Amino acid sequence: MCAQAERAEQLGFHSFWLPENHFEDPRAIPSPLTLLAAAAGRTQHIGLATTSYLLPIRHPIQAAEEVAVLDQLCDGRLILGLGRGVQKSVFDVFGVPGKEKRNRFKDNLDAMISAWSGEPIHRDEEGRQTVLAPLPLQRPHPPLWVAAFGPLALKQVGGLGLPYLSSPIESLAMLESNYSLHRQAAAEAGKTLSGTIPVMRTVLITRDAGLAARVREKLFATAPRHLQGGDIEVEDWAIVGDPHFARDRLCEYVETLGITHLIGGGRLPAISENEQLQSHEWLLDIGTQVAR
Repeated sequence: MCAQAERAEQLGFHSFWLPENHFEDPRAIPSPLTLLAAAAGRTQHIGLATTSYLLPIRHPIQAAEEVAVLDQLCDGRLILGLGRGVQKSVFDVFGVPGKEKRNRFKDNLDAMISAWSGEPIHRDEEGRQTVLAPLPLQRPHPPLWVAAFGPLALKQVGGLGLPYLSSPIESLAMLESNYSLHRQAAAEAGKTLSGTIPVMRTVLITRDAGLAARVREKLFATAPRHLQGGDIEVEDWAIVGDPHFARDRLCEYVETLGITHLIGGGRLPAISENEQLQSHEWLLDIGTQVAR
């Protein structure tokens, strides 16, 4: 992971992102902040970010402390992408009723924001106050983005006035509808959105048509069942093809959604490290062209 972050910085990427996932897969990342702390020691400029730091399974004050320490450690380069979680086994193991995840997310986030602001987190019988220390380097806290899947989650994110971090397996048409719902919820809550519009996509850019076809087949085979049995094709939620195809798709996302950030997913099946690296280099070049 650290080597990937170093390489991303050398190539000139804006930020390096890690998800949070638990159990079953030996490549799981249960503690993304720990890995980002290691990456902070080997990079200088690149943003360090999470896509889905799961609040419902954590104590909010401990989470606030860990985030503050990492933000100090990386000199204020942290972007904190937050999530509620969808995996039932995670809630079961951590003893969190799944039906409570939305309320726990909101309560924990409120407690963290209050702690980061310097508000007391405890008062003893004699009135002495305890406050969080250290505080994040970025004031009042690092940028907060929220991963959301489904209308209730989208309404909650919009109601908080925070950027919505989309699922990597939703079609462009679904994303257009989701961002509309997000904007509507923000307006109804009287919140002004920042204009940050990130989209997560699985990306492979290659001139090898055979490799692209094999990757699409693998992605289809490992996609959630509701995608396998529906009308949504791999091309609807992944960018897999040659540079011209990738540029056209990225332009479509910019024109349709006005995206400001594309978070390109890795861990692709059936490709080598060199093929992945070449894909990243093309993505950066195409992204730079489209942004002009």
